[in-house]
Amino acid sequence: MSQALKGQRILLCVGGGIAAYKSLELVRRLRDAGAQVQVAMTAGAQQFVTALSFQALSGQPTRTSLWDSAAEAAMGHIELARWASRVLIAPATADLLAHLAHGLADDLVTTLALATTAPISVCPAMNHIMWKHPATQANLATLRARGVQVIGPEDGPLAEGESGPGRLSQPDAIVAALAGAVPADAPVQGPLAGLHVVVSAGPTYEDLDPVRYLGNRSSGKMGFAVAQAAARRGAAVTLVAGPVTLETPPGVTRVDVRSAAQMRAAVFGAFPADIYIGAAAVADYTPRMPAPNKIKKSSESLALDLVRTPDILAEVAASEQPLKLVVGFAAETENVAEYARGKLIAKRLDLIVANRVGIPDGGFESDRNAMTAFWKEGQREFPCAPKTELAEALVELIGERLRA
Repeated sequence: MSQALKGQRILLCVGGGIAAYKSLELVRRLRDAGAQVQVAMTAGAQQFVTALSFQALSGQPTRTSLWDSAAEAAMGHIELARWASRVLIAPATADLLAHLAHGLADDLVTTLALATTAPISVCPAMNHIMWKHPATQANLATLRARGVQVIGPEDGPLAEGESGPGRLSQPDAIVAALAGAVPADAPVQGPLAGLHVVVSAGPTYEDLDPVRYLGNRSSGKMGFAVAQAAARRGAAVTLVAGPVTLETPPGVTRVDVRSAAQMRAAVFGAFPADIYIGAAAVADYTPRMPAPNKIKKSSESLALDLVRTPDILAEVAASEQPLKLVVGFAAETENVAEYARGKLIAKRLDLIVANRVGIPDGGFESDRNAMTAFWKEGQREFPCAPKTELAEALVELIGERLRA
């Protein structure tokens, strides 16, 4: 059990019920299992247990308000949502379950439940009649259908002197159930722990008219794999994705865009960050003025008036953002090493990853690739392998370069 939870970043959300006192022991058990714990409380929870008690046990400030001026950019729900690798709500009252099922967000806890991409577990605790009510059971069915893990409740004596189902599960049982739900490839403590990593991935589409666009063959697979590998090593990851149909990696915050201009805005909007990895294939040119209506076939040839798009990677590297590392990608059809080192110097990057495209079993649209990473003092070859494996190796290299 301790191995399953070791390095996990667990956000414990405490609801407003008398069982909130058990959550104090739950913090201790989670930390004994090797997890990092931060606590968020509803207003009701604060009527039963103090925030200071949780702070003393977790070693972290307890969050109680959606309007925390001390939080990152005064947006505590976003900060916490990005930090968590799992969200645990204990106790989860009938009212809190109803809010979650219906997507309501009127306090810190319910808002971060909507803002997180981390797996959510709920531990119900309430009067046995409330537990059996059809509305509560319907809300639980909705949450289960969304993939929420439900732990408990137990059958036994309740605070009001009655007995029945609705008693919060014991802390040891909750920790065991949580450990059993953690997949083998879940995020672990690693060299990127505590860092915010922004990854851009996929193509951009530059509209010619309401029907047509200029695009490229990037699938986004490499960038998505890099985002997942970074999250597994403890980073809070924001993934800015061009138009692709890939699943969002676990624990990753995703922002979907279409054009180069939108991608630039999303990347800079995700800052501040510690690392930027520009894996996207951003269009170099875009129509000066997209046609408002479909361009009709009226002649044997068509001339397009194109203008340069912003060089997002170069702008990030030249910006005043306090980044620890800027990583670029270079997809080339020839002279791969020469062009890659040229981009490394011209754009003032810390690291550039180059690969050859337009070849069988590699490059765009393929699940496999081969690549070479270059930095000022050296390089490293990565032979042909699945992109998921390449991403793991690349993120390990990024961790090494951080320590260099």
